[in-house]
Amino acid sequence: MIRVVVVDDEALVRSGFQLILNAAEDIEVVATVSGAGAVARVRETRPDVVLLDIRMPDVDGLTVLREVRTLPDGPVVAMLTTFDTDEYVLAALRHGAAGFLLKDTEPEQLAQMVRTLAAGGIVMSPKASRTLLLSHPGTESADAEEAARVRRLTARELDVLVLVAEGLSNADVGLRLHLSAGTVKDHVSAIFTKLRVTSRIQAALLAQRARLLDGQGRSEGGR
Repeated sequence: MIRVVVVDDEALVRSGFQLILNAAEDIEVVATVSGAGAVARVRETRPDVVLLDIRMPDVDGLTVLREVRTLPDGPVVAMLTTFDTDEYVLAALRHGAAGFLLKDTEPEQLAQMVRTLAAGGIVMSPKASRTLLLSHPGTESADAEEAARVRRLTARELDVLVLVAEGLSNADVGLRLHLSAGTVKDHVSAIFTKLRVTSRIQAALLAQRARLLDGQGRSEGGR
């Protein structure tokens, strides 16, 4: 079972997510909590995935994220947002969030997103991703320093990075490229080092800025 904690200041959101996710045979919401008691509840229940409201009145979601990320064997954290405060999303990604999804995500998509997170993948709502880029024109293309980092990647590392940016877990990347999970993990570690990022979502955003996801920019890497 994939154990989930939902953190949101709105009781209706918490109960709605709990109802939807508990309907899946492989997912169990082990706790729902408002922001104030979130870290203690996560420490107590030891979930695999935390869905965390990015902005709450009693505590900053970014503060909760930073504290949860310091826990030993801590869970994967994805941010919940209505996307009226998108500047907080960028900060969350810098602090290691594994993705972000809108609170009005379709119920059938929500369970699959949780499965993706638990498997080590990333989730970026397409609608939210487009809004993020439109709201921050500076993130639309990689700067010279970022482009130089991308050029350090080997052809195989570029292949892995593109699939990671598409949200695939290490196991799924391995299946797609006919590599063992251990080999994929080594490639991901090398990619993080070369790109100077600390999470899959940061690597994905850099791949997006470098135009790797539309096939452009591939010719400049893979020496």
